[in-house]
Amino acid sequence: MTQGKFYITTAIDYANGDPHLGHAFEKIGADAIARYRRLSGDDVHFLIGMDEHGQKVAQEAADRGIGPQQLVDETAERFQEVWRRLSISHDQFIRTTSADHHAGVRALIEAIFANSPDDFYEKAYEGWYCVGCESFKQDNEIIDGKCVLHPTRTLQWVAEKNWFFRLSAYADRLRKLIGETDFLGPRSRRNEMLALLDQGLDDISASRSRFSWGVPFPRESSDGETQTTYVWFDALPNYLTATGYPNAGYRDRWPADLHVIGKDITRFHAVIWPAMLMSAGLEIPRHVWAHGFVLLAGDRFSKSAGVRLDLDEAMSRFGTDAFRYFLLREVPFDADGNFSWPRFEDRYNSDLANAWGNLASRTISMIARYRGGVIPSGERNEIDDADAADYAAYHRHIDGGRGYLLSEALKSVWQTVMRANEYVDRKAPWKLAKDESAATELDHALASLARQLVRQAVHLAPFTPGKAQDLWQQLGGPGSVHDQRFTELEKMDPTGWLVTKESPLFPKEAPGKPS
Repeated sequence: MTQGKFYITTAIDYANGDPHLGHAFEKIGADAIARYRRLSGDDVHFLIGMDEHGQKVAQEAADRGIGPQQLVDETAERFQEVWRRLSISHDQFIRTTSADHHAGVRALIEAIFANSPDDFYEKAYEGWYCVGCESFKQDNEIIDGKCVLHPTRTLQWVAEKNWFFRLSAYADRLRKLIGETDFLGPRSRRNEMLALLDQGLDDISASRSRFSWGVPFPRESSDGETQTTYVWFDALPNYLTATGYPNAGYRDRWPADLHVIGKDITRFHAVIWPAMLMSAGLEIPRHVWAHGFVLLAGDRFSKSAGVRLDLDEAMSRFGTDAFRYFLLREVPFDADGNFSWPRFEDRYNSDLANAWGNLASRTISMIARYRGGVIPSGERNEIDDADAADYAAYHRHIDGGRGYLLSEALKSVWQTVMRANEYVDRKAPWKLAKDESAATELDHALASLARQLVRQAVHLAPFTPGKAQDLWQQLGGPGSVHDQRFTELEKMDPTGWLVTKESPLFPKEAPGKPS
């Protein structure tokens, strides 16, 4: 993997409710990737933000008897507080109500007019509109008169004359992009989009009439009306406007290296967004990764459908690092997965408290007891070689070359945790400590365990950033674990580090079950 700049984004969250488990899953996963790339030596820029325009926001504000700007201001603060609590290491938080974003959206639309003058045209249109999706729905997206994604919302029949974007003109280029490159992953999403292209693409609305909460469309319609930019033509460009587009220097960051999104908005990011950029004559993002859903008893979390889980309770249950670990270990980042309290408790106790936490606690305790807290010297052994194979697999699962299989990356690290615990039981340092003639063997055993913990702290830093730093400090590691580099890790020698025994990383006494 070459080092360089790495611009990663998540979908911007819609500002009509509170953050939920699905939002958290995406941000935590993207954060793990961003932290991994920093440890790989890349200059990372990590963007998240809020999608604050559209009919859904305006309706929510009206229902609450407040203005839409007040609503999005309050909502943005609630989201940012959750991201602070979850240690999301974003570099930028964009809001689509900002003046710079408005200017960038209008500039992109003007670039399409200039570069591809036939791609925008006026058209009268009628169709079913889902306010929840902020999009018109095709017949195959409607079941029993309801949107398949928002079954509790009533579809609206909309008849307007709008500006339309000639999406159909880009079908061949999009088929080549998706079918012949690694632009879109995982494979299931790529196949889904290719099937969509085989059905044919319809042109899409780029503006809305009789609606004002959004970015004014930069060109008047033929009857002199100033319409509002359709919310997806407003939201998708956030990845570009965040770079300062159209001002000089935006190319220092653009194109984005990775868009991390949910599978339900793959069409917008893998079809509509690259077509918009092609039309404007701009570079397209290098990769889009569409993760699956976190389910509760098989149902997708949804405000409108009433499928909820208290996010604060989930974060508080065993702490935010344990919550981060559980989500990314239990739910594949390329498919759907379930959240359940029993599984959370099982993972916490078996993986974190009894396996990794106990390994750290007893290793540090033995170094403190038998070697005065100083990590002894010891030669590389078969444990180091076996761990190296697992860490090679770890990198393959998270470096993007084969996608972003975060649960598999964690599984690779846990192979080293299991190996270390087996090594402790086999070597029984507490027995070696009773035999003066085994002093060298004890040194080598403790040194081997310390090296394993050092490697684990660094490799788990993207997933459990707080606990990884705690372990690093207890081991006496220099600086911050987040400032280390994978390229330097194999030759890092912790001999002479002074350990500090502190409270367990993950206390074994589990809190009471949630009511």
